[in-house]
Amino acid sequence: MNPTACLLIIGNEVLSGRTRDANLQFLATRLGERGMPLREVRVIPDVPDTIIDTVNEVRQKFDHVFTTGGIGPTHDDITSECIARAFGVPWEVHEETRALMAADYASRTPPVQLNAARLRMATLPRGAVPIRNPATTAPGFSMGNVHVMAGVPRIMQAMFDALAPSLPRGEPVLSRAVHALGVYEGQIAAGLEAIQQRFAEIDIGSYPFYRADAPGGGGVALVAKGTEAAVLDAAAAAITEMLAGMGVAPIAGEPTTP
Repeated sequence: MNPTACLLIIGNEVLSGRTRDANLQFLATRLGERGMPLREVRVIPDVPDTIIDTVNEVRQKFDHVFTTGGIGPTHDDITSECIARAFGVPWEVHEETRALMAADYASRTPPVQLNAARLRMATLPRGAVPIRNPATTAPGFSMGNVHVMAGVPRIMQAMFDALAPSLPRGEPVLSRAVHALGVYEGQIAAGLEAIQQRFAEIDIGSYPFYRADAPGGGGVALVAKGTEAAVLDAAAAAITEMLAGMGVAPIAGEPTTP
């Protein structure tokens, strides 16, 4: 079976709506390409007990856990020390990381001081493996099956790219999509359920979309996802046949909103 993954998005600013999360789609897509489907996502606050309890729960449930957010230099960046507490190990300065950051800051014009706040980013759970990346000398890190990354999308993506070669692979998650205009979910629910029962080994979903020039103002995207191309092709053919029985021809390509 493919390895499974969970994402924890950590940050009060996401829960408040002040910051829009931009990491979920990137991680879900990249993990799916590696055959490590993202099975659960949680958004949790910067509360130590919540972070610790959630990490300990999901690291037992999933093969790999990814976290984003909370590893900067400010007082509310508490993810790293919470991971240390979750694993029951000291949270201490990682000397190799401290030296790399000190050299980086000293080389800048003008030089930047590695003060106590910045030193927090070089403080890791004992035994953690830093995730080095070209975006910053302040790393993410892996602790067991938990991979801790920044919340800033550009930095998070650099960290994931650095981490990805060490992650296991499964069968890539493939998809087939059939788009139809002027069709409503209520019309196809029974037929689509029957097709899902025929192809129980894949996931089939329906997703309404809006288009001003479509009959009734929109349509549905019918998407099949799985790891076997032949099964997906057969399911897409069955969906197309169902629509044909309703006198509907699928449209080519992705639907766009004029």
